[in-house]
Amino acid sequence: MEELKTILNENLYAKSLNDILNNGGVIAFVTDTVWGLGCLPNNKKGVDRIYEIKGRDREKPLILMSDNSKYLFPYVKDISNKTKELMNKYFPGALTIVTEKSDLTPDYITSGKNTVGIRIPDNTFFKQLCSVIDGHVLATTSANLSNHPSSKTYEETQNSIGNLVDIVFEDYGYNCKGMESTVVLVKDNEVKVLRKGSIIL
Repeated sequence: MEELKTILNENLYAKSLNDILNNGGVIAFVTDTVWGLGCLPNNKKGVDRIYEIKGRDREKPLILMSDNSKYLFPYVKDISNKTKELMNKYFPGALTIVTEKSDLTPDYITSGKNTVGIRIPDNTFFKQLCSVIDGHVLATTSANLSNHPSSKTYEETQNSIGNLVDIVFEDYGYNCKGMESTVVLVKDNEVKVLRKGSIIL
């Protein structure tokens, strides 16, 4: 863990990374499921670039990912008992929870919907990456062109979108498992599976 923090703070120049992100930069990185594409959630330029890079339908929202739940809480209106239960059981892990968003979450991330997806990947490199990013939260989606398979390795990510993003981080041996997260909607303490994935509920 300390070795990775040194890599991110010194060799990859965390300050320069934040300068890139604050200027609308887009980065690619490993997670526990598949490779991801991300930008700062409050940076519309970065979000617009993600949609352009992927050729992604604007009706499909991005999700918010972090290294710690406390950084995601401000983006959510209310944390219901069921949401807390799921977070305690599956965070960090391959579960994306969709729940009502707060006013802090921009509509351009959620495609105008009143909900937002949140997740904490269980991947050491990703968590260390988030720990040096301003705000500790990224607006994300999978690192691939739309209607193409999700990237599962550094090489696949480079070949797919490497020339379209600002940085593709190496995984330093912290590989992904290759299966997308399970996505659930939590409303009125009821849980509805929107996409089946790594976690079976």
